[in-house]
Amino acid sequence: MERTTAKKRVVGVDISLAETTYAIVDVKGDIIAKDSFPTEDYPDINQYVSTLSERILGLIERNGGYESVRSVGISSPSGSFMTGSIVNSPNLPWKGVIPLAAMLRDRMGLAVALANNATVSALGEHTFGCARGMRDFVLITLGTGMGSCLFSNGLIHKGSDGFGGEVGHTCVVDGGRQCGCGNKGCLETYTAAKGIVLTAKEVMAESNRPSLMRDLEKLSPRTIKDCCDQGDELAIEVYRRTGRILGLGLANYASVVDPEAFVFTGGVAKAGHWLMDPMEEAFNEYVFHNIRGKAKFLISELELHDVLGASVLAWEVREYSLFK
Repeated sequence: MERTTAKKRVVGVDISLAETTYAIVDVKGDIIAKDSFPTEDYPDINQYVSTLSERILGLIERNGGYESVRSVGISSPSGSFMTGSIVNSPNLPWKGVIPLAAMLRDRMGLAVALANNATVSALGEHTFGCARGMRDFVLITLGTGMGSCLFSNGLIHKGSDGFGGEVGHTCVVDGGRQCGCGNKGCLETYTAAKGIVLTAKEVMAESNRPSLMRDLEKLSPRTIKDCCDQGDELAIEVYRRTGRILGLGLANYASVVDPEAFVFTGGVAKAGHWLMDPMEEAFNEYVFHNIRGKAKFLISELELHDVLGASVLAWEVREYSLFK
């Protein structure tokens, strides 16, 4: 009888607007090798798929070979686990429905699974990070966009089409800011990077008071946070407003799902207490009273959480190899 050895490595891929990072990860979550390239250099999806597949296969060949890798997991904005497709992403350069998992499977001859970046981050945090052991929590990503994933009773809540738990595209302001998804007033338009910069411009336009923000060459969540650290009152007001509206949105979410914790990832979360303090204050003001004061607010400390989460996703897909 022919005997085979179980493969002990997978590939995790994190697609963001600026950069695509890919790594070989073993069963313990240790990263064997990783690399990256600019996503924005490939506005044509076919060129992107060719580059990604070639780079993944090259990394595999240099680190143990094709036969050592079981499968590939991908984290992507607007990704659907149900179909393996990127669906109408408002931020990525490729529009419409992109069957990325199938395209890469055909190119590489390996099993490929794909999911939304918030879903993948939740898998990473549940397996390796601060949500380990939790059965009911919400993962919030705050960066170029705002994503979320609901972990309920130990499982990811996907919904009927794979987009369950998407709090970033719930409306918090009637007739509010235009969102890339096509609607107005979405929570993402106030809490993601572009929304925070817009809030900063609004705050400065409302007053002639001095602010370090007025002299910045580039406004960003990070530079605004740096101004807060230096005691800039207008910068502090920017994060106060951002935190308040985020707290309102999450209070509505929590009143429905009653999570043990919210786990925050992404660059905007690095604003720390400038964002979290007003957020928690507004959350406790608006949340259903039986939940008030019970939910934890945790900022992820896990490095490469999307890559690690994508590796968890890769282990869950049924193994396939074109060359078996």
